[in-house]
Amino acid sequence: MAGRARLVVGLMSGTSVDTIDAALARIEESGAGGRLGVEVVAAAETPFARALRRAVFDLFPPRRGSVAALAQVDAALGDAFAAAALDLLRGVGVAPEEVDLIGSHGQTVYHAPAPGGRFGLPVTVQLGSGARIAARTGITTVYDFRVADLAAGGEGAPLVPYVDYLLFGDKESLAIQNLGGIGNVTVLVAGAGPGGVFAFDTGPGNMVSDALAALATGGRLRCDVDGALAAAGTPSEPLLAELLAHPFFARRPPKSTGREEFGAPFARRLYERGRALGLSDPDLLATATALTARSIADAYRRFVLPRADLAAVVLGGGGARNPTLRRMLAAELAPLPVRTHEDYGLPGDAKEALAF
Repeated sequence: MAGRARLVVGLMSGTSVDTIDAALARIEESGAGGRLGVEVVAAAETPFARALRRAVFDLFPPRRGSVAALAQVDAALGDAFAAAALDLLRGVGVAPEEVDLIGSHGQTVYHAPAPGGRFGLPVTVQLGSGARIAARTGITTVYDFRVADLAAGGEGAPLVPYVDYLLFGDKESLAIQNLGGIGNVTVLVAGAGPGGVFAFDTGPGNMVSDALAALATGGRLRCDVDGALAAAGTPSEPLLAELLAHPFFARRPPKSTGREEFGAPFARRLYERGRALGLSDPDLLATATALTARSIADAYRRFVLPRADLAAVVLGGGGARNPTLRRMLAAELAPLPVRTHEDYGLPGDAKEALAF
């Protein structure tokens, strides 16, 4: 890093498979304690082409995509990520030759961090060929972050804790809560430095409510826009208690999860259970949204607050734009202040792209 600032593109697609998030950052040493100075030059969201999004979903459990289909999607995603990067650069007049590096998360299609399967190994799969990104853009590309973390003995998720430390520091104890398809938290302990950082997945973020919104509207909606459906309903406390009995919530960190536990089969079972209980669609969406809020608050009480006297919770990701979820979270976490990345001068929507 010595001598000059670096221009780096970060690429990210989350569990919701709605957009490719791209961020262009100027990164340089600030000199203070090895911290980095980070300026977001540009950020953009590129919606997935419908056919490509469908092809990705066809690979998710319980579907069984072929190796040939997986290879095709890997290549197509690589091209789509490359196009998103080039579009971002074109929009701000930066030539690819001026960019030092691309960091690409890729698209997770399978994540099983616990030992299992034929060889008893933890595994994870992210598609979006880094080789094709490098070839299409001419920019050195780093990828397979989750695979590398698993190989080093980690859970493969969450991957942003060190970046959270670089961005927020440790002047106060904060819980940086991401609300993507899956929820995850980074805990920064005041004065503890990077060694005091810990993080884990809290459970579903938007994943379950997204799936229920699609089921309730016959596929017309991909998500509960602005939490409107949930706001019109009332959470079912008995059903919520059943959902919170899922063993993931009681498992001690480090831990991570994904569609394998809270994906389409989970949402379908929840939808059918709600129907059997006579719940309306708004009541089901309210219950799913409350599951996200309650599971986060429970995780903090079990695993965070005993180790950190939090000053605030900082929300990021798509769920931070859902006023119903934010209201439920604020009620569950009171009296803790609930803030957003924007309160700290950071773009919440581009946060994960910025991390990579």
